Amino acid sequence: MKIDIRLDGQKHSLIETEQKRSIAQLLKGTDIDRRYVLSYKINHTEYVNEDYVPKEDTLVNCITAKHPEGYRIYQDTAIFIMAKALHTLFGDAPSMVVEHSIGDGVYCEVFNTEKFSKDDCTRLKQQMQEIITNDLPIDRIEVTTSEAIDIFSTMLRNDVVANIKARTSDTINIYRCGKYYDFFIRPLADRTSFITEFDIVFQDPGFILRFPTGPDMKITQPFILPKKVFAMHQEHDKWLNILNVHNISDINRLIEEYEISQFILVEEALHEKKIAEIAADIVKHDQVKLILIAGPSSSGKTTFAKRLSVQLQACKAKPIVIGMDDYFLNRDKTPRKANGDYDFESIHSIDLEYLNLQLRQLLDKNQIELPHYDFTRGIRRRSNHYIKMGDNDIIIMEGIHGLNETLTASIPNHRKVKIYVSALNQLNIDDHNRIPTTDCRLLRRIIRDHRYRGYSADETITRWRDVREGEENNIFPYQENADYMFNSSLTYELGVLKKHAWKMLHHVPPTSSAYTESRRLLHLLSHVKDIDDAKVPYNSIIREFTNGSIFRY
Repeated sequence: MKIDIRLDGQKHSLIETEQKRSIAQLLKGTDIDRRYVLSYKINHTEYVNEDYVPKEDTLVNCITAKHPEGYRIYQDTAIFIMAKALHTLFGDAPSMVVEHSIGDGVYCEVFNTEKFSKDDCTRLKQQMQEIITNDLPIDRIEVTTSEAIDIFSTMLRNDVVANIKARTSDTINIYRCGKYYDFFIRPLADRTSFITEFDIVFQDPGFILRFPTGPDMKITQPFILPKKVFAMHQEHDKWLNILNVHNISDINRLIEEYEISQFILVEEALHEKKIAEIAADIVKHDQVKLILIAGPSSSGKTTFAKRLSVQLQACKAKPIVIGMDDYFLNRDKTPRKANGDYDFESIHSIDLEYLNLQLRQLLDKNQIELPHYDFTRGIRRRSNHYIKMGDNDIIIMEGIHGLNETLTASIPNHRKVKIYVSALNQLNIDDHNRIPTTDCRLLRRIIRDHRYRGYSADETITRWRDVREGEENNIFPYQENADYMFNSSLTYELGVLKKHAWKMLHHVPPTSSAYTESRRLLHLLSHVKDIDDAKVPYNSIIREFTNGSIFRY
């Protein structure tokens, strides 16, 4: 029997054995430190603990917090411990909601109690640390659906009960630590001691649970709140409070009660209202002649730019769209990564000097010939496309570096505005199971890549880690530079995306390293009821990824 041992997806060792031994026994002869392995993934299909005994040739992937899958396990386990600590301190009555990610952590609020104070945060942190120090087991147990409903009804977890009741299976896996129970759709670590570092930061009216980052998995810097992004989250949350929608069960209820069409119209109206407000505010400043739009992958930047153009025209401005990609350096001058690959996401892959020269010429009302980049040959060519700005003209330029001041360093600040577009999801499975923003963007990208580029879900998921790395380096550090922020997320979108992504995700083969991720996304989507595409307006951002948009891409 051959056991292929991998560490965070990388080949580590091949063990041949005639005896059936547990993973813990197999790893004793390796240099893998089991204290840092949060879970073991078997043949890309399922997560098990170290007591699992392979019965045939098996691939065992040891997942640590340095791997994206392991980092999610670390985060969810820390949230589980935090929920247990809160339950120990305050009992069943208060309800904690994990609202959204912010910085290196997640923002949480506690309801049905007196205002949560800074002292309460200190007590919560101390209780969490005690649970971690005691190295308590976290058991995954299978119970009947009716048993689960009884358990969580007793705990006053109506958010979990609403989700469980919608399921069709007879049994369900839940987690237990001592006398505390919780439900998580993703795997948790086996013991509380795996959470080696965390922090609790008071942020009125709630608090932020911080996670370690970096190669050493440490929290080394004081928390700096990204105020503009946080304000955008809070603004969206206020609207969801008004609409009484927070969890997937709320969206499913609207579908069942035939009220989803009205909800969609309201959400889309809020999008249009926000875009109109941004356009109206920009044209008030008659010196502003350059709009820079940036955001992470699959945020709907292109549709936002087109809808903004419409609103600018309604304000008597004439938008001129310029492609940032046409200013790429010729291939022989493009910087490379450490592994020798071209680094097309580096800001230094753009001819910054030429871009700034042409922008200055345009703002001075000189005529220019726009460049055209031939991606096949890797060279910039003439386009014979000449433009000159009039009094009401305004330039729109969209690209990943729009918020980086280096991109347009020679353009005075009073002549330009920067807009950050991101799909900041606020919808949860339940109060403790948040749906990461990156999941919604990944689903959007899977659908778009398949429709317009012919990529499989397997290929898109495999590339996603590099995409995220580029965002961490080139977009997120500059998000607070934005003059305006737009949340392109639509609370109802998972119901629309589901049917488009479902078959693609099912086609990911079990032999693929993307298999577990595809199954995780399928498990997420299984909680959502379908929404007919016909209910989605033709100018919606979602249409950029599905089909039927009124805009041309």
